[in-house]
This record gives sequence, C-alpha cells and structure tokens, in this order.
Amino acid sequence: MSKVVLITGGSSGIGKSIGEYLIKKAFKVYGTSRNPDNYKESLFPILQLDVKDVTSIKRAVKTIIDTEGRLDVLINNAGAGITGPIEEIPEEEIKANFETNFFGPINVIKAVLPHMRAQGSGLIINITSIAGYMGLPYRGIYSASKGALKLLTEAFRMEIKDFNIEMTNVAPGDFATNIAAGRYHAPILDGSPYEKPYGDTLKLMDSHVDTGSDPNLMALAIYKIITAKKPKIHYKIGAFMQKFSIVLKRILPDRLYEKLLLNHYKL
Repeated sequence: MSKVVLITGGSSGIGKSIGEYLIKKAFKVYGTSRNPDNYKESLFPILQLDVKDVTSIKRAVKTIIDTEGRLDVLINNAGAGITGPIEEIPEEEIKANFETNFFGPINVIKAVLPHMRAQGSGLIINITSIAGYMGLPYRGIYSASKGALKLLTEAFRMEIKDFNIEMTNVAPGDFATNIAAGRYHAPILDGSPYEKPYGDTLKLMDSHVDTGSDPNLMALAIYKIITAKKPKIHYKIGAFMQKFSIVLKRILPDRLYEKLLLNHYKL
C-alpha cells in the first residue's frame, strides 16, 4: 500500500521538488498552500492550509484522513525567511516569523499525532536549516526560529517514542529556490549604523541562494529518510562547507568560530 505523505508548503521550491519525486516513487502526496487556486497544474493535490491558522490545519488533515484513511508521513516544510539587524526588525515581524517557522510546525504536529498514534505508526520530518545550528549576522531571527524547531524535534522524539512514531530534523543549506523573494527584508535605512554592513551581507546572502544546490538533492534525501528502517535524529543536506561549518562550531573555540563567520560575511 502506498504511503500517504503531507508536505506543508508543497506548492513551490523544496516542497514541490520533494512531492514530485515522491509521486514518481508511487507515494500518495498532498501538498499545501495558503492559496491553492494558484497551483491547479500541480502534479499532486494542493490543500488550503496556513500554518498560522489551526482551523485550516485541522481541516486539511481531516480531508486526507477522510480520503485515504491514514497519514503516514508529515513533512513540515512550510517556512519563511527573514533578514535584518535585530535592533531594527519590527517586533511584529519577529513574532510572525516564529509563528510560521516554530509555532506553525508544532500545530501541524499536534493535528497529525492522534491519527498516527491510532494507526500505530508514522514519521514526522521537520525541515529546519543549517542556519539553525549557529547565530548568523543579519539572519539572527531566522537562525533562532529554525534552531528552536531543531531542539523541539529532539525533545518531541523522546515524548512520542512509545507510539511507534519517528521524528527527525533535516537541515538544508542554500538551495536554488525562490526563498529570497519570499523573505521579509528589513529595509536598509539611510543613515543607519547598519546601513553598509547589512546591505553588503544581504547581497551576499542572495547570491548564495542563486548559486545554491539543486532542490532535487533534498528530494532524494527525503526519500531515503522515509524508506530508512530507523531514521537518524539529525540530517544535514547541502554543500560540503556548509555542513562542515557545523563540525567547526563544535570543535573550535567560540571566538575563533565567530571570527570565521565575520570573515565569511566580510564584516
């Protein structure tokens, strides 16, 4: 029997690539979008879901259960980028980012757990970021929200271990998607003490996305995780140096690692 997969944010970017790959492998895939009417040409059904709206989450999960009778895999992929000097990012934008990147996945997990527990199996994959392993300049809020989801995964795993439900964290590096266009960018303010360093860093970040890895690499990685007998707790997917940066953070003195980041961002 084909496994049933729910991918939040499955209408574009990494989510779309994952869904299309899984379709080829005979999985039954459902994606989500806040505006599904914009994706009528999708190769798999796109349900209306906003991770900040619990009612829409419950409705989408109910639709899948009513149609398929089960839900085997949840991929918490929906997320939002945010950049800017922490001092200058409006508080409402900080809260909105955490609503999408942290509280949203929690609410989707809460909606699917009772069904997975009743069927006696399930896999939840939380898509975080390599940025969640370190505090990055002018991406501090994004790093914090993704890092929070990574730690939540570690705790959640232990709480659901008796239900035969697995949970894992997948941290991608930079991939060639349209994420930069969807980010909230704090404006570069004339006369701000951050005007030049933030402006230069923003250009560097956008260039990293433009030259990022092929999203199909993430799709293949997710397929391997779904078909693994015992998924690992953490996965890092991306360019070698991005993954190696996590190793360096673990072994280098804090100030030396900070200096490497400052040199990388030319700050």
